[in-house]
Amino acid sequence: MMELYNKHPKYFVAVDCVILGYNEGELCLLLYPRGFEPSKGVWSLMGGFVQDEESSDDAAKRVLKQTTGLEDIFMKQVSAFAEPNRDSEARVISIAYYALVRMDEHDRACVRESGAHWWALSELPEMVFDHNKMVDKALVKLQQEAGYRLIGSELLADKFTLLQLRRLYEAIFQREFDPGNFRKKILSLEVLERLNEKDASESKKGAFYYRCKKEVPVKGLDRIVKV
Repeated sequence: MMELYNKHPKYFVAVDCVILGYNEGELCLLLYPRGFEPSKGVWSLMGGFVQDEESSDDAAKRVLKQTTGLEDIFMKQVSAFAEPNRDSEARVISIAYYALVRMDEHDRACVRESGAHWWALSELPEMVFDHNKMVDKALVKLQQEAGYRLIGSELLADKFTLLQLRRLYEAIFQREFDPGNFRKKILSLEVLERLNEKDASESKKGAFYYRCKKEVPVKGLDRIVKV
């Protein structure tokens, strides 16, 4: 049996993590300057090689923990990237993941240690290899996820206003939503709990804070962004 396996080429397998955060109306991406050749010094996604006895999911979780200091981060597999010449040094097949991080919770010391920096998606620098394609595909995956499930607790503070939630969705989908329709649709999903507390900065009357319910009903989770 091993003779059959030995007839085939062997490749490196890596993971690359599209780490996304949200700050002041902008989706942000965590990048670091690559510390080795090829393309040393060029901005790169956080990643690494899959180790022995480690699944690709485990490798991605390891990279996320080393980078942000956080565990139990929301992450989803995006796609495999396997163009033969994507890395000039060797044949490397990379499995990309996107992860959502609360920017007020991550370990800034871990980020500084790696030389990483948060970039607004609207101002991304040039990246190594095919990392720009990974980011583009990750954003599509995030939009699909946010279209069928409320994305709030992963990127916003524990309590937020509907305006803050709408602005998050506008950043994710890169377009504006009608305020009235968005409010009506979101509240109809019955996934939010209104708090007896207001944010006085949004209007004279103030805007009620909401938080995500711990137990979410199945009904209504059809298509959030059809507003």
